[in-house]
Amino acid sequence: MDVILLEKVGRIGDIGDQVDVKSGFGRNYLIPQGKAVRATPENIEKFEARRAELEKAAADKLTSAQGRAKLIEEIGSITITQLASDEGRLFGSVGTREIAEAMTAAGEELEKSEVLLPEGALRDIGEYDVDLQLHSDVTVTIQLIVAPE
Repeated sequence: MDVILLEKVGRIGDIGDQVDVKSGFGRNYLIPQGKAVRATPENIEKFEARRAELEKAAADKLTSAQGRAKLIEEIGSITITQLASDEGRLFGSVGTREIAEAMTAAGEELEKSEVLLPEGALRDIGEYDVDLQLHSDVTVTIQLIVAPE
């Protein structure tokens, strides 16, 4: 399925790129999210007419994300307390939702979709470096301290 990207999509392409993606990815994610449109001659003309507007909006999003990154870097680290066993294992886990709520409580609004935990939820007490992806080009690392109650 050929689509025209309306915003930068990581590992796929940048604004205005005409890319071939799998049908399901295009139909179920890119098009409903407003990240792409089908590459038809009419849509190509419409896109070219809106190109400057879309590029300006993308630049504004990037600037906003960079500003948020500076504020998050000032916070530096957050602490989450959880019930834990004597061996240091948590009763439950610390996931993206808990990290986003703790960062919001610390003063900077954060969505759980912006928290990257590639190895899954945290199940032990300790200190962790957690990546926050605020934009496809802006990633910030914070220190997360998981402490026992």
